[in-house]
Amino acid sequence: MEFIQPASWSDALAVKAELPAAVPLAGGTDLMVELNFDARRPEAVLDLTRLADLTEWEISGTRLRLGAGVTYARLISELGGVLPGLAMAARTVGSPQIRNRGTVGGNLGTASPAGDCHPPLLAGHAVIEVASVRGTRMIGADEFYTGVKASTLAPDELIAAVHLPLPSGPEQFSKIGTRNAMVIAVAAFSLALHADRKEAATGIGSAAPTPRRALAAEAFLSAALDEAGLWESRAAIPDTVTAEFASLVSAAAAPIDDVRGTAAYRLRALAVLARRTLGWVWQDYQQAEAGEGG
Repeated sequence: MEFIQPASWSDALAVKAELPAAVPLAGGTDLMVELNFDARRPEAVLDLTRLADLTEWEISGTRLRLGAGVTYARLISELGGVLPGLAMAARTVGSPQIRNRGTVGGNLGTASPAGDCHPPLLAGHAVIEVASVRGTRMIGADEFYTGVKASTLAPDELIAAVHLPLPSGPEQFSKIGTRNAMVIAVAAFSLALHADRKEAATGIGSAAPTPRRALAAEAFLSAALDEAGLWESRAAIPDTVTAEFASLVSAAAAPIDDVRGTAAYRLRALAVLARRTLGWVWQDYQQAEAGEGG
C-alpha cells in the first residue's frame, strides 16, 4: 500500500487524478479502524492532514465556507454559536480524541447513513464543494448521497469545503443510541427554522439507505406555522400540529433491522425525536423573541 502526502491542494488533486483508487485520509477515525482490522487494503492512501487550506473557515456576507479539514472539536469551540445544529451533532461524535481528529469532510466522504453531521447539513441547506483537476462543482447536500456509504463524488474528486447559509432561526439535533456517548446512532434527527423565509427544514440519519430530508413534514410544518400566524406571534404550537409533524417525519424514513435496533423501533424513535426536537427548537425561537425585545 502506497502512502502519499501531498504538499499542496493542487498536488492532492493531481495525485487523485492519476490514482483515482487512492483513499483520502482526513482525520482517519474511520479509515484507520478499517486498516487496523484489515477490513480494507486500498492501493494507496492520500494523506490530506497537512493541507492548511482545508482547515480554514470564513464568513462572507450571509454564507459560511467550512473547510473539509475543520475538526469536530474546532466546530464546537469556534462555530458553536454560528452553526448550532452542526455543533450539537459534533458534540455527540465519539470521544474527545475522536473529535480532535475527525472532520466534517471525512464524515461526508464516508457517506454513512449513520453519520452524525449529515442531518444538520441537510436541515441547514448545505452545499458541498468538490474539486478535481477538471475543475470545481457544487452539490446540494440532498443530492450528495446516493446509497449506503455512496455519494456523487467522481473517482478523481476530493471534498474541498461545505458552504452553509448563516442560520436565520434556531437549530436542534438529537439522536438515540444504545448508550449516551461514543455510540453509532440508532436514529438521528435535525430540525432548522429558516425564519427569514418561514421555512422548516429537516434531516434524518440512520433510518434509511442514505441520510434524507422529511420533505412532506417540512412542507406541513412550514404551512401550519404560517397559516396560524405563529411565525409572527411565536405562540405555542398546537399538539395536533406537533403530532402530525412527528408522524410525517417517521413516514419519511425507510429503516432496516440490524444489530442496533429494529426498523419498527427506529420509526417510533424518529417520531419521538421529531416531537421533542420541535419542542426544543420552538422554545429557542420564543426565547429569541424575548431576547430581541430586551
